[in-house]
Order: sequence, then structure tokens, then C-alpha cells
Amino acid sequence: MELNVEIDNHSGFCYGVVRAIEQAEKYLDENKELNSLGSIVHNSTEIERLKQKGLRIIDYSQMSTLKDKVLFIRAHGEPPSSYKIAKENKLRIIDCTCPVVLKLQERVKKNYKELKKNDGQLLIFGKHGHAEVNGLIGQVDGDAFIIEKNSDLDLVDYSKPVYIFSQTTKDPGEYRKICELIKQRIESVGGPADKFRAFNTICGQVSSRHPHLKEFAKKHSVIIFVSGKESSNGKILYELCCSVNPRSYSVESKQEINKDWFRSGDSVGVCGATSTPKWLLEEVAEYLNNLSNG
Repeated sequence: MELNVEIDNHSGFCYGVVRAIEQAEKYLDENKELNSLGSIVHNSTEIERLKQKGLRIIDYSQMSTLKDKVLFIRAHGEPPSSYKIAKENKLRIIDCTCPVVLKLQERVKKNYKELKKNDGQLLIFGKHGHAEVNGLIGQVDGDAFIIEKNSDLDLVDYSKPVYIFSQTTKDPGEYRKICELIKQRIESVGGPADKFRAFNTICGQVSSRHPHLKEFAKKHSVIIFVSGKESSNGKILYELCCSVNPRSYSVESKQEINKDWFRSGDSVGVCGATSTPKWLLEEVAEYLNNLSNG
């Protein structure tokens, strides 16, 4: 079976994840163990590799009992409460919050103060329970509505001022649609349209991948999308591939690839999420090339 395989050069870790993993590896090169508050990246294959080096993933209950240790804060960021516990427990922090997320946290905190002067409401477009979203609502002591789907908009009072921010890894198109729906609802109740503000807080590196990936998926007959099942960004980008190429398949590793997906002469595009390591894309491409040669 002859296959032409191409790796998408825009896929793979975003800057924030690259920086976090580099810092974790640097520490583990000189120390036996590192406690990470949550998974550094939503990719089980990469996490397994880091665990072999000594990475230990802990949750909030485990952090509360940790004393005089090193705590790693991943790119997703954390709410102020995590820093408070770390200080009380004398934990030394390696803070790898992505600079884009850090800036967003500061903007949320600053604009919330302005909004509350006018009895306004803060909205976060993002996934319930996502680490980055938890970090954002933590900046305002939980006083925000999380908008994950259209029905969540029913919770909002449109006669009051509304500010909305987006989780940095969300789909820009979906965010625009949500913002349009909010405008329509404000108009329908005669609310203060001039007091509605939608902040552009989707990471530029992430948003630029959407149009590129669409073109990449169109030009190949088969797409192999490599991503961890827990990756929020992965789900969005995989759906984008499927929307333009019905022969798109999502896998976590080469072991999940089915030979029946391919026909001789297929052009196969290998791509992935911002949480997919480049070495894993290369491993999948090598497997496909071996299929072709075999």
C-alpha cells in the first residue's frame, strides 16, 4: 500500500506548554521528584514519559498535606487560593503559568472591579472544570458565569452590564457566535448595549491554527489527528478537521491506527493539538510510512 505522509508543521505544543515541560525536565535532571499540581499537559503518552523522569501529579487534597516541598504550577494557571495554601505549607513554587494566561488573569481581575461598580456580570466562555477556567474564576472569588453552551446564557440578566472573556484555547468562531447571541439578548430586553464588552482573549498562536488546519485537512485524503482524550483544544481542532474532511480519525498513539482506514495512493496528513508533542506526531508518521513500505 502506497501512502504519502505529511506532518503539519503548525501542530504540536504551544509556547506555554513547551516552556512548562522544559522547566519540569530541567528540574528533574537534577532532582529525583517533582510535584505537579495537575497534569502538565493533557496527553497521557507525554505524561507517562515525564513520570519515568520523576514527575508526580498531585491534586488539591494532596497539596494541602504537602510540606516543605517543591510545587510545580503548570501553564493553565491557578487561582489565588492555591498560592495561599502553598505559602502556608512552605512549598517552593516553580510557576510555569503561560504568560498569555497570566495576562488574562490580570485583565479579568482589573475589569471585574470596574464592572462591579455598575452592578455588572462577568462571563467566562470556557469549559466547566477546566484548569484555566478555575484559575480565572478564582481571580474574582467565583463571582462569574461559565458559558460552555448556549443554554448557559439563560443564567444571565441582560438588563445589567455584561463583560465576557474567553478561555485562551477556545474556538474563535464559537466565541464570536456566543458574543452575537449576547448582543441579541441585550437588544431583546432593551438592556445597556453600550455596557457590553467582549474581550479578545483567545491565544493568537491557538487561533491562527484554525484556518491553517482547515486548509491542511482539505488538501489530504485522510487525516490522522493525534491528541489526548482529555484535551479540550484537541476536541475542538479534531471537530474542525472532520468538518472539512470526513476521513479524519482521532488517535492517542500509533497503536490505535487501523490499516483499513487507508487506500493505496492516499495522501495522509498527520496533525495534533497544542498538547500533542512533536515526537509523537513523528512516531505516528513513521508508523504510517512503514505501512506504506510494508
